[in-house]
Amino acid sequence: IMKTNKIIIVGGGSAGWMAAATLISQFPNKDITVIESPNVPTVGVGESTLGQINNWLDLLGIKDEDFMPHTDASYKLSIRFEDFYKKGDGGFHYPFGPVVETDKLGLKQLWFVKKHLQPKTPITEYSNWLYQNMALVNNNVLFKNENKELDYFDFKYHVAYHFDATKFGLWLKDQYCKPKGVKHILEDVKTIETNEDGIVSLNNIHKADMFIDCTGFKSLLLGDTLKEHFNDYSNLLVNNKAWATRVPYKDKENELVPYTNCTAIENGWVWNIPSWERIGTGYVYSDKYVSDEEALNEFKKHLDKKGSDYSKSEFKNIKMRVGIHDRLFVKNVCAIGLSAGFIEPLESNGLLSVHEFLMNLVKVMKRGEEDTLSQWDRDNFNVACKRFFDGFTEFVAMHYALSHRDDTKYWKDISNRSFYDNRLGDENIYQDVITKMDKNNWINSHSGHHCIGVGLRYFGFDVLKDNSSEDTKIKIGLREKEVNKWNIICKDKPKLLQFLKDNIHKDA
Repeated sequence: IMKTNKIIIVGGGSAGWMAAATLISQFPNKDITVIESPNVPTVGVGESTLGQINNWLDLLGIKDEDFMPHTDASYKLSIRFEDFYKKGDGGFHYPFGPVVETDKLGLKQLWFVKKHLQPKTPITEYSNWLYQNMALVNNNVLFKNENKELDYFDFKYHVAYHFDATKFGLWLKDQYCKPKGVKHILEDVKTIETNEDGIVSLNNIHKADMFIDCTGFKSLLLGDTLKEHFNDYSNLLVNNKAWATRVPYKDKENELVPYTNCTAIENGWVWNIPSWERIGTGYVYSDKYVSDEEALNEFKKHLDKKGSDYSKSEFKNIKMRVGIHDRLFVKNVCAIGLSAGFIEPLESNGLLSVHEFLMNLVKVMKRGEEDTLSQWDRDNFNVACKRFFDGFTEFVAMHYALSHRDDTKYWKDISNRSFYDNRLGDENIYQDVITKMDKNNWINSHSGHHCIGVGLRYFGFDVLKDNSSEDTKIKIGLREKEVNKWNIICKDKPKLLQFLKDNIHKDA
C-alpha cells in the first residue's frame, strides 16, 4: 500500500500543469509541488482538442471565458481530412456531436441508399446529412443555440478548442494551480534516489509519496529511472517527425474556421489549426522516407500553394516517440502525457490522452480513503489507460489503412502493408473497423469510425436492399429538406470571428 498525501509532479508544460490542476481540484488537502526545469522548452504544438476535454473542464469548474481570452483560443466543431484516400479526393469531415436520427425517416442507412440511387452524390454530403454541426461549419458561423433552433446542437458539449498549449499551461499555473496552493520549484532534476518502492528523492532534497512524470518524450522517471519497457508502435504508425510553425492570417474572417484541417501530402500530412491570433501549421512525416531538409521543402511548397506567408515564421523540428510503456503507473511513479505514450498527432489526440489518463487517475485515487493506493488500483489505472490508448491507436491507423494513394514510396508502402500483424491482440485494426462499421453499430454517435470509413470509401455492409421504393424516395426528400432547413437557420448567424469578438476576445 502506498500513500498519496505528498505528490511531486516533475515537468511543467500543458501535461504538468493539467496534472497539478486536476489533483488540486479533487484533493485540495494534498501537498502538491511542480518541479520544472528553467532550461527545457515545452514541445507546445498540441493546439487542437477533442470534445472530451469539456468533461475535464467541467470536473475542474473551468469555463470557456476563463481560459480562452488568455490562450489565443477559438472554437472547433469538426476535423477535415483531405487527399487521404487519393490526391484530389475532395476531402471529408468528422464533426462533433450526435448523429441526427428522426423517427419519421426511420431508415438508418438512408444516405447509402441515396448514394446507390444517385452514384454522383459526393462523399462530402455524408456528414452534412448526419450532423447539424456541419450547417455551422459550412457557413463558418457559431451561436449558443439557447433557443434550441438546432434541436441536436449542444453548445457546451459539441465544441472543442484550438489554443496555444504553452499559454494554456501557463494560465493553469498562474490562475488556477498557484492560487489553490500548488507549490512551484524551478530546478533541473540531476539526481534521483530509488529503493524497492520506487523513487525516494530528487536532488537528495525533494521527497514525496507519489511522483508524476510529465517530462515529455524523455520520460525521466518512468523510462529513464525505473526502466519500464516502451512498446514502439511504428509497425502501425510510421510517422516519427514533425516540422511545426505559425503563419499570420491574410483574410481572418474567412480563414478563421471552426475545424482543424489535415491534408495528406508526399510523405505524411499537414495540420492547419486556426487559433485567435494566427494559424498553427505543421508537417508530420517519416524520416524513413524523407530527410528533414527535404521534408521542410515539401512543407514550404504546400504552404506556398495555400498562399501562406512564412517569411517571418520560425520552423521547429520535433522528433516523436510513437508508442506506450508496458505500464504507466509503476511503484510510486505515474506517467502522464508524452512521458507515458504518444500516438502521432492525427485526430488531435495529444492533450486527449493527458486529460483522459488524469480522469482515470482521479477515479483510482478516490477509491477508499483517498490517501492510499494498492497494487490493484495501479493495475486498474494501467489497464484503463492502455485500453483507451490502443483503441485510439487503431482508430488513427485506420486513416492510413483505408488509403488508396500510391503516388510516392511512402503511400505505396502504406497501401501494401498489412495492418493485421500487430501487438494489439485479437481486437486488431481489422476487427475494430469491421465491428464498428457493421450495420448494427455504424451510427454509434460516440465513435468516428463511420465518418472516417465513409470518407475513405469503406461502407462496410450491404445496404442495397429494397432501395427503390417510393417510400424510400420520399424519406430521402424529407431528409434533404431538413438539411436545407439547418443551413437556412445558420446562414444569418454571426461569423465565427464575430462570435469570438462578442463573447471571448472582447478587447480585440
